[in-house]
Amino acid sequence: MLRNYLKIAFRNVWKNKVFSIINILGLSIGLSAAFVIGAMVFYDLTFDNFHQDGERIYRVTTSFEGASGVFHNAGVAVPLAQELKDLKMEEIETVAPFFTIYPLHVENSATGNRFKDPEFVIYTEPSYFQTFEYNWLAGNSQTALEEPNMVVLSQERARKYFPNQEIEHIIGKTLVYNDSIHTTVSGVIAGFNGRTDIVFEEFISLKTADTQDMTNAINEADWNNTNSASQLFIKLSENTSADNVQKTLTQIADDHNEPEDTYQGGSTSKFNLQPLNDLHLNPNYGTFDFNDSRTTMSALKSLMLLALILLILGCINFINLNTAQAIKRAKEIGIRKTLGSSRFQLISQYLGETFLLTLSAAVVSFFLSKWLLLLFSDFIPAGLSFDIFLSPWLVLGVFLLLGAVTILSGFYPALVLSKYKPVSVLKQQITPSSDKGLLRKYLTVFQFVIAQIFIIATLMVGKQLNYIMKKDMGFNTDAIAYFKTPWQDTSAVKRTRIVNRVQDLPGISSAVLAGNPPASFTTMSMGVKFIDDSKEVNSDLQLMYGTANYFDLYNLKLLAGRMPLNDSINEFVVNTSYLKVVGVENAVDIIGKNLVVDGDNLPIVGVMDDFNQHSLKYGVSPMAFTGSSYTGKWTQFKTIHFKLNPNEVSNWSETISSIESIWKETYPESDFKYAFMDDTVKQFYESEQKTATLLKWATGLAILISCLGLFGLVVHTTERRTKEIGIRKILGANIFQLNILLSKDFLKLVLIAFVIAAPIAWYGLQSWLEEFANKTELSWWVFALSGILMVVISLLIMTIKTLNSANTNPIKSLRTE
Repeated sequence: MLRNYLKIAFRNVWKNKVFSIINILGLSIGLSAAFVIGAMVFYDLTFDNFHQDGERIYRVTTSFEGASGVFHNAGVAVPLAQELKDLKMEEIETVAPFFTIYPLHVENSATGNRFKDPEFVIYTEPSYFQTFEYNWLAGNSQTALEEPNMVVLSQERARKYFPNQEIEHIIGKTLVYNDSIHTTVSGVIAGFNGRTDIVFEEFISLKTADTQDMTNAINEADWNNTNSASQLFIKLSENTSADNVQKTLTQIADDHNEPEDTYQGGSTSKFNLQPLNDLHLNPNYGTFDFNDSRTTMSALKSLMLLALILLILGCINFINLNTAQAIKRAKEIGIRKTLGSSRFQLISQYLGETFLLTLSAAVVSFFLSKWLLLLFSDFIPAGLSFDIFLSPWLVLGVFLLLGAVTILSGFYPALVLSKYKPVSVLKQQITPSSDKGLLRKYLTVFQFVIAQIFIIATLMVGKQLNYIMKKDMGFNTDAIAYFKTPWQDTSAVKRTRIVNRVQDLPGISSAVLAGNPPASFTTMSMGVKFIDDSKEVNSDLQLMYGTANYFDLYNLKLLAGRMPLNDSINEFVVNTSYLKVVGVENAVDIIGKNLVVDGDNLPIVGVMDDFNQHSLKYGVSPMAFTGSSYTGKWTQFKTIHFKLNPNEVSNWSETISSIESIWKETYPESDFKYAFMDDTVKQFYESEQKTATLLKWATGLAILISCLGLFGLVVHTTERRTKEIGIRKILGANIFQLNILLSKDFLKLVLIAFVIAAPIAWYGLQSWLEEFANKTELSWWVFALSGILMVVISLLIMTIKTLNSANTNPIKSLRTE
């Protein structure tokens, strides 16, 4: 019986080749999108799901709430860990503080081999290894970090630092960090097998930092100081509610918030519990490998919605074409019923045919998926490869998806086919004219609504992206580049010498040592109080560190007052956005007023024009320009900015090579990395650019699937009206008239779809544009162009088939049964 069913199914598929190919193509596009997006979702959702007691592990983070909004920091105040230990709460099993550090180099003291800029190094204590379970290849988790100057290495780092040595022989060897911190290897651990954001490779005992520190975070043991380098994990006791611990953390934060800040509207901090499984997809805190291309849960949901839409479009094609073909199989159904087939058997037979087509589409989809993974490499996580499809859970998901698609696509057509009564069929009481096709019309309209929305969204997102990319940021970016000096090197002499040598190069217009560029991904800010007579205003103020030469280099505009006298005096030039915050209308009126910072009165000496410090998606923040308020090790002047001669573009590479040579002479152990301001600005819009690219592909696929379905329905219509076409040609109808006759019903559906899609797209895009402080207009021509484009594409698809039918010999058409 099964063999008979399969044989009939294959024959029906083969008999209707055109419709089978259209169904397979439509389904394969939807399935390939579902496979790739499903693999991405599976990849991202399975990070850190292998840890023993992972559901009890939390990271403690900090949020700050003030007049400027809520800000998040992955770090915590240093004293928090000790306070939690002192409380000895039954709800907390382990408290594991650690500090991320960035050594300049590490040296194997026995061989003299030196390794630059080792990544993923932390200071921590034994409680870290009680929180996270590692496989210890050598050493003991309880004692490995008990004493100062001890280090635990991952297996990979141990092989790198001590090649060709057995693991057990590495214990007791010496590693020297930054020429001064001597450590003894006390343990070697195996890396995690699963996908993880806990990427640390070297663990130095926290007691080492008491005398030899590689980060300033440890010594900032102040409740009012939060540094992202100071982090904290805790593991809750079994059968413990996180709510109780959260209440304790909230109380600790309240106890150490300054009453003055709370009363006067300044920023107040709060400690929060972040579950381990939230680390990977939470954009507020980032991850330890600083991967900015990491996705978010909202992005994954959008991708899943996109895959579902494309899959539904493919299923709609299947339903439309097969219900349209139902009348052709009416005699077959009538005879099979007469011979005793039940409705259940007929439905099973048809679902079998559907599954055969779905399986064929799935095979095509796997080849498409491999191609899509290569094509969308910018969107695909770096660690995701085609091998992920071998995962048992993903294989199970694929088969469940194929089953769901089979039922979704085939069940309704199967019901339509199986409901025919044998008597009516055999008496030829079922005719093509009895097929109203209302459902097909509804589904076709739905397809084109989706396609129209995608087209409108693509045009509008492109328009907005073009607007923000071309809009003036408020400062000069032309031919300006910058590079940061090594933060570990505290020599001001080296920095001064390197900027002077760069300035003397023939291809350089100017060079200056200062803080970060006017627009960057790094933000420096502080809480300040403005006092004017009886008025006091507390607010956050972003800081930009530089000199008059820096101001001129970027062509910033001074509206009133003067520049700070030199780079060591705490004087401020505020922007016009700050004037609005403190309620001052005229720039000159704020000159001579003071800002209260940590109890000191610091003068405002000038006002500068606003410029965008970040993406134009956001507004201009209150900002102050000042000199470096620190000296020596803690100076803010660590970035060298230079302007190339714009008339000598061909010599730029040579000039930059000369700068690199100067760098290598000054900092031989550090890599030279520079960036142009234009490129930095472009990076602000990577997310929008990826959205635009994704929309273009989604639009193309939605149009392709919809047009495949439209082509199939046109084929069905022209075949059903073959005799009518022949008669009309004999009576004198020309090709244009026949084309209009056959196309008008479908054009009505396209126009109805546009009428439905336009307000939906307008509402969605209006909401999306609200996220931008600087936005273009929602132009009418975007909608008009979308509608015209869809009509033109539809006409082309319909004309291809209708012209072919109209050119058929009418004698042959009249002989068609």
